[in-house]
Amino acid sequence: MSAYFYSLVHESAHCDALTLARHRTFIASRLMGGALALCVFPIYLVVGGKPSLLSALAFLWLVSPIAIAVYLSRTGRFAVAYRVSAVNFAGLVTYCAWLTGGLSSALLPWLAAVPLEAGLSTDRRSVFWATGAAGTGLAVLAASGSAGLDPVPLTLPMSASAFAFLGIASATAYVAGLVAAVQLVNKQSEHAIQAGEERYRLLAENVNDMITLHDGRGRVVFASRAAQQLLGGPAPAVLGDGLFEHVHVADRPAFLSALNRCRMDNEPMAVEFRLRRGGAGESAYYAWVEMRCRPMPRTDGLERSGVVAVTRDITQHKEHEATLLRARGEAEGASRAKTQFLASMSHELRTPLNAIIGFSEILERELFGKLGEQRYRDYARLIHESGQHLLGVVNDILDMSKIEAGKFTIVKEPFDVGTLVNSCCDVMRHTAEKKGLTLRATLADGLPEFAADKRACKQILLNVISNAIKFTETGGWVKVSASVESGNMVFAVSDNGIGIADKDLPRLGNPFVQAASSYNRSYEGAGLGLSVVRGLAQLHGGSLELASTLGQGTVVRIVLPLEECKSSPEAETNVRSVAAA
Repeated sequence: MSAYFYSLVHESAHCDALTLARHRTFIASRLMGGALALCVFPIYLVVGGKPSLLSALAFLWLVSPIAIAVYLSRTGRFAVAYRVSAVNFAGLVTYCAWLTGGLSSALLPWLAAVPLEAGLSTDRRSVFWATGAAGTGLAVLAASGSAGLDPVPLTLPMSASAFAFLGIASATAYVAGLVAAVQLVNKQSEHAIQAGEERYRLLAENVNDMITLHDGRGRVVFASRAAQQLLGGPAPAVLGDGLFEHVHVADRPAFLSALNRCRMDNEPMAVEFRLRRGGAGESAYYAWVEMRCRPMPRTDGLERSGVVAVTRDITQHKEHEATLLRARGEAEGASRAKTQFLASMSHELRTPLNAIIGFSEILERELFGKLGEQRYRDYARLIHESGQHLLGVVNDILDMSKIEAGKFTIVKEPFDVGTLVNSCCDVMRHTAEKKGLTLRATLADGLPEFAADKRACKQILLNVISNAIKFTETGGWVKVSASVESGNMVFAVSDNGIGIADKDLPRLGNPFVQAASSYNRSYEGAGLGLSVVRGLAQLHGGSLELASTLGQGTVVRIVLPLEECKSSPEAETNVRSVAAA
C-alpha cells in the first residue's frame, strides 16, 4: 500500500524525503477518506432508505477529497491543495451541521479540526485560510439560525444524545489521528535530518580536502578529519585560532581578508597561502594550499553569518607551475637571443654571399677570358643561381627576425600605387618570360596616393609575384592588380598555377610552412615568403588573404587600410604571435 501511495506523489516532491512524506500522507488520507465514504454509503441506504437531495449532496461532498488528492498528484502544488482541502472541509462540516440542527448540531466540533489539519502543511497561509474558512462556516450557521433559514433536522436512525456522542467522539478521534499524523511527520523529519547530517558527515570525513566552518570572527568551529592529513597533526588543533596559527605570517592578511570579504560581500572567495605542516620544530615545513570560501546564512540566532571553507594541498601544482614558468622564460630567452642574433648578423651573412654571387657572375660571363670547358661555365652558373637562392632565403630570415624582434620600423610616405605595381612587374618580367609565363598588371581608375612604407609594400609585391611565378607552369599567366575596396588598398596577385589544397590554406603564412602537395619538393623555398608578407601587412594594420583551388590557381590579396597607420607595439605583438603559430 505504501508503494502505491508513493507512486502517486508528483515527481517534483521526490527530491526531498520530508516533502515526499507530506505529499504521500496528504494523498493517502484523502483517498482513504473518500473510499470510506463510498463504503459507508451502501450501509446508509440500507438503514435510512432512499436519500434526499440534500443527503445526496452531502455524500458527494464527502467523496470530493479524492479529486483534491488527484489534483496534488498531477500538479505537485502542495500549498494550493491544502488550502482547497481546508475550504472544502469547512464547507462540508458547515453544510452537515446546517442539515442537523445548525449551531446546536453535534457536528459543530468538527470545525475546530479544520485549522488543526491545515497545521500539517507547515504553511502559515494555509492555516490562515483554514481558520478563515472555519470562522466563515460558523458565521454562516449563526446567520442562518438568526434568519430562520435552518431546514427541518434530518430524521436520524438514532437518538439525539447518541448522535451527539457520535459527533463528538468522531471529532475527537479525527483530532487524535491528526496528532498521530503530526508525530509521524515530525518523526520522518527527524529521520530525514539525521540521514542528511550523516551523509554530510561521511562526505566531510572521507573527502581528501579539509572542510572547516568559521564563525563571524574567522575562528574555526568545525574541522573535518582531513585536517589531520593536511596539517600532519590532530584535527582539534585547527579549532578556534589553531588554523590561523598554522598560516604563514606573510600570508595571514590574505587569509583573514578572504574570510572577511566572503562574509561581508556574501560571495564565494578563493585564496592561496602557505600552511605549516608537522610540529613546531625542525621537522615543520610550509606547503601551498588553496582555500575556497562560501558564505553561510545566519542560523541559531548567531550575531554574524559564518563561512564554510574547503582547503586543498596545491604544492605539486605550484611546483609544476614554477617549472613551466622557468621553461617558458628559458624558451623566450632563447627565442630572443636567436632573433637578436639573426637580426644583428645581416652584414656577416650577406657580405660573403654577395662575394660568391659576384665572382660566380664574372666567371659565368667570362669577363676576363674564356674558361675553356663548358662544364666550368655550367658550374659557375650553378654557383650563381645557388648563391641567389641562398641570399633570398637569408634576406627572408633576417626580415622575419626583425619583425619578430620589433625592429622592423614602418616609415610612412605617400607614393603612387600604379608606379609601384608597374615597377615590381618590370623587375619580375624577365623571370616570368624566361619561364614562358605572361605577366601583366591591371590598375583601377582613380587610384589615390597611398601613405605607407613604400619599401615594405614593394617587398610584399615582389615576394607574392615571385611565388606566383615559381608555382605556375610554362604557358601560364600571372596577373597583378590594385584597387580600393571599402576604405582599403587591395593588392591582388592571381595565377593559374598548381594551386593549394584546402587543408593547407590555414597553415600558409606561418614561417617555414609550405603546401604539402605532390609538387612541393619540385620547387625551392623555405616557406618564409608569405610569413614575411603577412608580418609586413600586419605592421600596416592590414591582412593577408588566400584563396586557391588545387590544380586551377591561387589568388593572394593584401589588404592595407587607407587611413593613416603607424607601427605600434600591439601590431608587432600580433605579428610575433602569427610568426610563432
